[in-house]
Amino acid sequence: MSNTLLRVDASMRKTGSRSRLIADQLVEKLSLGQTFDRVIERDLTDGMPFVDEAWINANFTDPAQRTEEQRAALAHSDAMVSELMDADTLVIATPIYNFGVPAALKAWVDMIARARVTFRYTPNGPEGLLSGKKAYVVVVSGGTPIDGEIDFATPYLRQALKFVGITDVTVIDSSLAGTDAVTADAAAKQAVQGLAA
Repeated sequence: MSNTLLRVDASMRKTGSRSRLIADQLVEKLSLGQTFDRVIERDLTDGMPFVDEAWINANFTDPAQRTEEQRAALAHSDAMVSELMDADTLVIATPIYNFGVPAALKAWVDMIARARVTFRYTPNGPEGLLSGKKAYVVVVSGGTPIDGEIDFATPYLRQALKFVGITDVTVIDSSLAGTDAVTADAAAKQAVQGLAA
């Protein structure tokens, strides 16, 4: 049986990104405890489509009835859904921008939240279809306390993951609230090293 890790980087900074650095440490730590047959890297700076009318029309058309244009409209979404479905372990590394997630990460969530694919509606409400996965969320903030009253990123990500069935979520906090970058990064590194291998 294969073991796949999907890493999603949401920082718009390719260099000097604290979330990318901590995610590097996290993936290295996770790799010590298990062998990943495949590591998929989804860098959201490489361009993210947004939901538009063509996407919505294609998504709500029966797959067997979709035109070539509709299949093309869903191609990026299909690729991201496939990556997530294949993954056993998910690492999301994100800064907090203006109290929430970067627009590209919100777009990624929109691309992977697909009715009848990653969740379904039941008489008891929505049911996620991607259970059995482990997620780690690295959250970096310049001053918004993680899980504080003005943090709309971390609760959102927990809810979005739960919505598609991923409930085993560990948050790595690297907030600068009340501290400095060296102290925050040391605390995040300690949290990563403290994870069970």
